[in-house]
Order: sequence, then C-alpha cells, then structure tokens
Amino acid sequence: MEFETLPDPFRRPAARAAGLDPAHAWRLGWLAAVCLAAAAALFTADSGGWPVWAALGAGALPALVSLIFTREDERTQSRLLVLWAVGGSLAAVLTGGVGGAMAAWCLAPVAAASTQDQPKRLAEGAALALIGACVAALTQLSGLAPAAPTGPLAFVLGFLALVTTGLGLAAGLLIGRRRQGARDDRYASEIIGLETLLDGLPHLAIAVRGQGQVTAVRGAAPPGVTRADLVNRGLTGAAAPGDRQRLTAAIAQAHREGSASLTFNPALGVERVVALDMHRVAPNQLVGVLRDITVERHREHALDQARIDAEALAAGRARFLANMSHELRTPLNAIMGFSDIMRARMFGPLSDRYAEYAELIHESGGHLLDLINDVLDMSKIEAERFELQRGVFDAREAVQAAMRLLRVQSDTAGVQLRGVLPPGELEVDADRRALKQIVLNLVSNALKFTPRGGQVTVTAHGYDGVLEIVVADTGVGISPEDLERLGRPYEQAGGAEQRARGTGLGLSLVRAFAQLHGGEMVIESRLGAGTTVSVRLPVLLAPMVAATPTPTPPAAPEAPSAPEPAPTVEEPPPASLGDNVIAFAPR
Repeated sequence: MEFETLPDPFRRPAARAAGLDPAHAWRLGWLAAVCLAAAAALFTADSGGWPVWAALGAGALPALVSLIFTREDERTQSRLLVLWAVGGSLAAVLTGGVGGAMAAWCLAPVAAASTQDQPKRLAEGAALALIGACVAALTQLSGLAPAAPTGPLAFVLGFLALVTTGLGLAAGLLIGRRRQGARDDRYASEIIGLETLLDGLPHLAIAVRGQGQVTAVRGAAPPGVTRADLVNRGLTGAAAPGDRQRLTAAIAQAHREGSASLTFNPALGVERVVALDMHRVAPNQLVGVLRDITVERHREHALDQARIDAEALAAGRARFLANMSHELRTPLNAIMGFSDIMRARMFGPLSDRYAEYAELIHESGGHLLDLINDVLDMSKIEAERFELQRGVFDAREAVQAAMRLLRVQSDTAGVQLRGVLPPGELEVDADRRALKQIVLNLVSNALKFTPRGGQVTVTAHGYDGVLEIVVADTGVGISPEDLERLGRPYEQAGGAEQRARGTGLGLSLVRAFAQLHGGEMVIESRLGAGTTVSVRLPVLLAPMVAATPTPTPPAAPEAPSAPEPAPTVEEPPPASLGDNVIAFAPR
C-alpha cells in the first residue's frame, strides 16, 4: 500500500492557483468604477467643484496602491487597511459627511479586509471603518465639511459608493467560501490519509474512556481479540478472567500516572500473549496499542533456557575439573618422583640415552603439572570453590621465592631479571601461595615475550594499605586487539610459538587472585615498547613499630650497632639467583 504526503492544511499555498483572483478583480473594478463616475460627473450640470474630484482621488488611491503592493505579509496588509480607511473617510467628509452621497465608503476598510479572508483583519477593518465614520460625523456636525452634492451628481456618487462597497463585500464572501472549500478538501484528504494509515497498522490502536469503555478501534486486531468484543464488552472483557483484575489496575494507573503497560492473555485465545501500552491524552481519556507478542515471548523463554543450560554445563565442567584435582596430580607426582629416582641413579647406573630420557620425562611432567595446576585453579575459581588461605607474612619473601624459581628460565632465555623491593618489611594479610602464583605467572609471561638481551623488572611497594606489584618488560608488546581479550580464561596473545607454551590461564588467574583479595589488575602495553602489568591488593598492614623503652644517654652509642641489616645478612638469595639477576633492593 502506498501513501502520498498530503499538504499541510494550515499552511498558505506557496503559489496562487491559476485563474482570476477575486480580490484583484475587485480592486480593478473599484478603479474602473471611479473612472466611470468621474466621466459621468463631467456631463452633469453641476460637477461639484474640487471637493468631488478630491473625493474621487481619495477613493481611487487605496485601490491603486493595493494593486502595486501585492505582498501578503501582515505589516503590509495592516498599512493598506489604514490607507483604505483614510481614503474612504476623506471621500465621505468631502462629499457631506455621514449624510453625504459617499458615506458608504466609510465601510471601505471592511470590504478590503473581507477580501483578505483573515478574521483578525476583518475585525481590524471594522474598527478602522468605525473610526472613519466617527471622523466624518464630527466633521459634518462641526460644519467643516463642504456642502453635499445634489441632483444627478449626488446620484452618481452615491451609486458609485454603494456599488463598489457592495461588490467588495461580495468578493470577500466569494473568497472566503472558496478558501473554506479548499480547506475542507484538504481536511477531507488528511482525514482519509489518517484513516488509511490507522487501518493499515500492524497493531490495534484503541481509544479508552473511563474504566475500560472502548470508543474507537483502528488497525489489525491481534489473535484472540476482536473489535466487536472490545466495543461490546470493553477492554477488561477482552482479557482472560485471570488477567482482568490486573488490566483494571493498569487502566487506573494510566489515568493516575499518565501511562501504563502490561501483558495478558486474551479471552478468545488464552494460549496467546498480548501487550498493551496506554497513555492519557485527556481527562478520563486514554489511547493504547494492542499487539501480539507470543512469538517474542517464546523466543525470550528459549534464550533464557539456553542461557541456563549453558551456565549449568559450564558449572558442571568446572566442578568436574575441580573434583579431578587428586586424580590428576597423584599420577603426575608419581611420574616425576620415579623420574627423579632415575636421574639420581639410586638403583644403579643408567646409560646416557636412558639418563636423557629421564631428564625429558621429568621436564615434561613438570610442565604438564604446571598446566594442570593452572586449569584446576581456574576451575575451582569458576566453580566458586577456591578459598584463600590468608595469613600475615612479609610480601618480599613471596616475591623473592617466585623469582628464585624463575632464575633458570631467565638464564636460558638470556633475559635480565631485576627485582626492586623496599628495604623495610611489606607485612600483608593475604594468601602466600596466591601472591607467589601472581608473581610467577606475570614474570613467566614477561620472559616468554621478551627477546634475548631484554629486561624484566619486578617492583613491589606499598602505600595507603595497598600492596602494588608491577612487572615491566622490554618485550614485543601487545596489540590493542589482543589487549582487549587478555585476562579472560584461555585467551592468548602472540604468535603460534608463544601460544604453544601455555594454556592462556596465566593472566586470568592473576586477575582472579587479585579480585579474590579485593584488588585489581591493570595492563598497559604498546607494540614494540614492552608491557607493564600492575596488580594492586588492599592487603597491606600498618608497619609494626616495636615498643622499646627510651634508651638512657649512656646507651645511645650502641644504637648504630642494633639495626645492623639482619635481612641483608640473611639474604644470600640475590647471589644465588644467577648472573642475570640484579640484587634486590639495590642501595
């Protein structure tokens, strides 16, 4: 079905229709009548002198100016009406006032306003006509008006005034009727277009009065609802019995609050679902739209069920992997233990080939155990079965222990591993294993993506109750596309070689451990400029200050020997970290 845009009935047409304009014709007729009257006055015995000719000129001037200025803006129309009032009143004064032959020209502004077909212009013309008539009457009463013409001249002038004024009023009626007819045609076309549009709606539009009386329906009724049922039984009668109370409450809410929406089952099709949206448009008057949403509701239920099934499947998988911890770790530990025995040659010497195989078995078993531990930890976290074993300890110990485990990997990769730790304690209340795992995963990732000759720096410090661990490398960096995915389970970045050396759980475990501690992980990277990963954990405890008595003055010289850096004496680890590792807390 095609619809065409109808013209706005309240806008004035841009161009006049072809044909003779009655207003234009009346002005021409006015000028022609004045000219004929002037010619007739020449053949009368008494031409009346200059007042008669001045009166004829005053009456012709407004018509001539109106023909010249054809613009229809409001200011021009008002000025022309004033000119018609002045000309008509002056002509009446010059021919004897309100009792003279041309007194009818006092109504000239009314006739001119009627041809403009605007109610406020008609009122303006009537007011100007009244003013002009009052001026003519006062002039006549004061004796200032010239003597009124008599005889044939009076007849000619009076006939001229009556004919021109009467024709002007008739032209105004004709113009008004023509424009009213055009408006009626436009209104009718607009109504037909609106009816066609409403009847073609895919939904049912209704008008509701009071507590459910349907006064008008348009459009296509949804299945289970009929127009006759709505009109005869009302809106509430079209709903299933169990939904009528809800529908009544929704109608009251729409009257009270201005709008309301609900879904219900229709009385003639309880297996269907219909949605109703109502809005208040006037006191005690509502409009609404009824539409069938059965298909949409079934689709929503199917999506919800699919989501529930997917969540149940994921939870079952996570529970299965979490329950397999003992079954998977036990044989791997046995394999690694037996390979250790073979490597140590506890039961006798082995040939070089078998010794090499034992090394490979141990190495592969360790790698497999690391992967399985990551998978099991993530499964426990996803199954919400991972519990933190919190305790109070020095965070520097966990960071140093993790870096010692990675010294061989850093030496093999040819990457300088550097730790920057504060000289004072970083006492935290956290899970020691989780904190160690955070450092292990971050440093292992950094070593994997840092080329030979690069550097990985581990920094740990605290502020305002927050422990911050920062691992920065000078590696290849991460692309923006990969950066958006990292941190989600089993998501990996880099090339095939790097992807083959892990499960994609390192960063996701770091993020999970940080969130379990109430913290966060932030990744900053740029291709070719390295990567920086910051983990912030709100686990830092206030520094513990020993409560020692104030020393006496003689004991003061012993103060320098008391704080001898005991941690420094007990910390040979930096010396055992390999050539690639720079000492912790350098001074």
